[in-house]
Amino acid sequence: MAVTDGMSTLPKKVRALLADTDTEVILSAVSITEIATKNGLGKLEMGQSEMRQAARDMLLTILPFTAQHAYKLFNLPQHHRDPFDRMLIATALAEDIPLIGSDREFKKYKGLKVIWA
Repeated sequence: MAVTDGMSTLPKKVRALLADTDTEVILSAVSITEIATKNGLGKLEMGQSEMRQAARDMLLTILPFTAQHAYKLFNLPQHHRDPFDRMLIATALAEDIPLIGSDREFKKYKGLKVIWA
């Protein structure tokens, strides 16, 4: 699986942002956990070596999921049932960083900056 696989399906705004060398692209360890889980279930073909290579190729900064992020979950409204998405939302809110995603439910979270279209 090449790093660029699927990039053409992203909105132009997101592709431009990710291509900008001045943009620090942060990937939550939660996303790696979700990829590993889906790989284990056979829902995604991306193993550990491909994930590590993609992170290197894309110059990603990996953000650990911390207690500060977990505590944010206590006050997070139940707009979303997916635990991985809830952890990503909590992390983005705690770190005051935007979240790239197409899920319409994301916009329901007060203070969450969502980048997509």
